[in-house]
Order: sequence, then structure tokens, then C-alpha cells
Amino acid sequence: MLDVSFSYAEFEYFLLIFTRVTCFIYIVPFFSMRGVPNRVKIGLGFFMSLLLYHAITPHTAVEYTTVWQYAVIVMREAVTGLFIGFGASICNSIVLFAGRIVDMDIALSMVNQMDPTTNENASVSGVYYQYMITLMLFITGMHRYLIRALADTFYLIPVNGAVFHTESLLTSMLQFMSEYIIIGFRICLPVFIVITLLNAVLGILAKVSPQMNMFAVGIQLKLMVGFLILMLTTVMLPSVANYIYEEVKKMTSAFVGGML
Repeated sequence: MLDVSFSYAEFEYFLLIFTRVTCFIYIVPFFSMRGVPNRVKIGLGFFMSLLLYHAITPHTAVEYTTVWQYAVIVMREAVTGLFIGFGASICNSIVLFAGRIVDMDIALSMVNQMDPTTNENASVSGVYYQYMITLMLFITGMHRYLIRALADTFYLIPVNGAVFHTESLLTSMLQFMSEYIIIGFRICLPVFIVITLLNAVLGILAKVSPQMNMFAVGIQLKLMVGFLILMLTTVMLPSVANYIYEEVKKMTSAFVGGML
């Protein structure tokens, strides 16, 4: 006969695991997309927590004396899950930054649409990059890496064992901001160079033929040339995805290291 009985202490331990896992799923890329139903997120978090509960042995008893102390422990686990997922989530902003620069160059800076990953208005090129990077994340199995990283954190950071080192976390954020701009410019560099050359050509034509309305002509040329370069540089997207994924691994490790 199957025995499914459990003690109150084991249930409390499971709830703490469930809290960290669901907070991670809430913010991490791909799983947190707006198109994923909340029931799917909760169900995925429950079954992942159940597997991790049986995989993590031995179970260390959670010591507390009042309900408020247990609430603090729950909040600590929630913040731990959010920090781990946040380390991967902020890397998505790199492609949105690159998309903003591209749209400013090809005269689409005023055109916005809803980004499914951040639930905010984003540029057309940024959403294009976002969809492609997310698709490659799923194809290359990066989502499995994120799940394995979460599972490993329970061995590195036990339940109720997170210690938040503010200086280390701030250093990781500063390091990300410097690499954020560098990688973003690398992504949009082909479009930026071509549009800069096109602006130089339009400036020369404006001097040679003052009677031509270069403003009206330039907008159409920038749009057509910009879309052409985006189409030609599609083959470079796997390299762009590698930059993003390496940054995801680096920032996830940095944030986990800041809580050891």
C-alpha cells in the first residue's frame, strides 16, 4: 500500500522549496512569458518542487519559534528565488536596448508594441530580437540549464541558508551594466554602421541637389535599408544568442555567489 503520509515539519520544508521555485519561475526568461498561463506556472513549480524535495537529502529542520519568524524565512526564500531568476532576466534587456538603437537609426523610434517577456512597451526591432533569442533559448536547451541551475542552488544555498552580501550583489550589477552597453552595441553595430554611411551619402546629395527633399527621401531609404540589413544579419543571430547566454550564465553565477 502506498504511504503518502508526511509530518508537519516536512510540509513546512516543502513549502519553502515551493516558494523559491515559484518565485524563480515568475521572473526567469521563457517561463515568465505573458502567454504562459498562470496555472501552468503554478503546476510546473509544484512538480519541480516535489522532485527537488525528494532529491534534496537530508532535510534540515527549519527552526523558528513564532509565525513571524517563519514568515521571514518564507520571504528570504522568495527573495532568493527572485534574485536567481533576476540574474537571467536582466540579460533580456540587452536585446531591447539594441532594438531601441536600431529603431532610432531606421526611423521607427516612435513605433512600440507590447513585449511578451517584460510586459512593457518595446521597439519593433527589440521585440524581433527578443522573439528570436527566446526561440533559440528553447532550441538550444538553455531552459534546461536554468532549471539545473535552480536545482544546484539548493545544494549551494540550503533552505533558510541564504546570506545576502550587498557589496557582492552591487558589484555584479555594475559589471552587468558595463557589459550591457558593450553587447548591445555589438548587436546593433551592422545597422548602425550602414545607416551612418547612408546619412553621409544623403548629406552629400543634399549639397549637390538642394532642390531634392532629402528629409522625405531619407526616411524611406533608412527604412528600406534598415529592414534589408536586419534580414541579411539574421544569420548572425546564433552568435548574438551566444553572447546573451554567456551573460545569463555569468550573471546567474554572480547572483548566486552573492548569496552564499
